[in-house]
Amino acid sequence: MKTFGLRTIKTALGAGLALWLSSFFELEFAMFSAIILIMCIEKTKKKTLLTMNEKFFASILGLGLSGLIFELTSYHPAILALFILLFLPLLVQFKIQGGFVTSMVVVLHVYTFGNFTMQVVQNELAIVGIGMGLALLINSVMPSLKEGIEVYKRRIEAHFSTIWKEFARTLRDSRAEWDGMEIFELKDLLREARELALQDVENRLFQQRRKDLLYLEMRQDQLQLLRQMIKVIAVVSTSDLPVKEQDKLADFMEDTSRHVHSGDTTERSLERLEEMMVRIRASDLPQSREEFEVRANLYSLVLEMENYFKIKRRLFNRT
Repeated sequence: MKTFGLRTIKTALGAGLALWLSSFFELEFAMFSAIILIMCIEKTKKKTLLTMNEKFFASILGLGLSGLIFELTSYHPAILALFILLFLPLLVQFKIQGGFVTSMVVVLHVYTFGNFTMQVVQNELAIVGIGMGLALLINSVMPSLKEGIEVYKRRIEAHFSTIWKEFARTLRDSRAEWDGMEIFELKDLLREARELALQDVENRLFQQRRKDLLYLEMRQDQLQLLRQMIKVIAVVSTSDLPVKEQDKLADFMEDTSRHVHSGDTTERSLERLEEMMVRIRASDLPQSREEFEVRANLYSLVLEMENYFKIKRRLFNRT
């Protein structure tokens, strides 16, 4: 059985409290404060503030304009219809159309009162203030998502490690079987982890922590390179021609699989790749077309791996 989430609990408690406060102060249309709170409770603090911003200014604008127009004309359904026709484009112009529903409830309250007095203004401001104020207070309590993000990072790194091991195994043995599921699973893991990291950033507001987002962007770029490497490895592994650089590169990949983590090991890895490039260039010229193609693909593979580590190095330069 699915349990209640924190957002559901906060919404329920907040709505009850908003209704109780509005009733305690004997406000007209007290239930509207609970509705406002429900509409303002969002998944993150940032989204809550953005939602409240739209609804607040739209409600204030609706309150003032409706009172002015109704008093200058009359409290008639035709005037209300005309007001809506003119009001919605105005909200769009000010880019606060997200507050249309809330503001229209305020307008309908004014219409129901049948007159626009200071008491009506105070009543509507109090209802809106209670609903939005409680929404802001209640949604300031957000659970830490750090632990969840770290779990995703460990799963992502485990997949990268497995991929490098399979790359090494395939280079050594063309008959090695691997379905490549880790590649497809990584795409989903990175997407889910990014959604969680974005939520964490939006909950921090002025204390944003973008390091996890940068890390996930790095892994996403590295995944694209791994996809390209698969094609090259597939070509190289189909050849039965013994090329010594092939085994050395497989050893390097195996070593890489043991050092997939958030720490900075890029300089050491890049130095080893550069040494490998030097050895490939210093090797005797290929004796056949097949050997030429294998060595050319190995050279291409080294370049791709070099880019893989440079992507990680950029992460440490940005953080």
